[in-house]
Amino acid sequence: MKILVYTDDSNTRDQVAFALGTRPDPDLPEVEITDVATAPHVWRALDTGEYDVAILDGEAAPAGGMGVARQVKDEIFHAPPVLVIVGRPQDGWLATWSRADAVVSHPIDAVALARATAGLMRQRLGLEPASA
Repeated sequence: MKILVYTDDSNTRDQVAFALGTRPDPDLPEVEITDVATAPHVWRALDTGEYDVAILDGEAAPAGGMGVARQVKDEIFHAPPVLVIVGRPQDGWLATWSRADAVVSHPIDAVALARATAGLMRQRLGLEPASA
């Protein structure tokens, strides 16, 4: 499965790649991670229709991942599930506005990120119902 990671922070990209490894859960297919550092690259990647999950950093600049997530949900027919990484746990409510399918916070907890991503992969594969 193909996962798109958007963040302008190379440390965050490394943390996401480490958390997911080759597969976030043994019962799921291997993942291929593509990371991008700008919003225009997000759009070029998602326009291909090849990505199964998008992980967007809410702290990315100049375009934050929450705004990009909302735009993805508004503008892409059958958009992939989106996980947003928020700046702190108290910002989780903002994920509701962004229409993110899952949310984790900085500092990245590898287990929580892998678990949330695995849930979105299962959703994309039709193994779990979409969250309400």
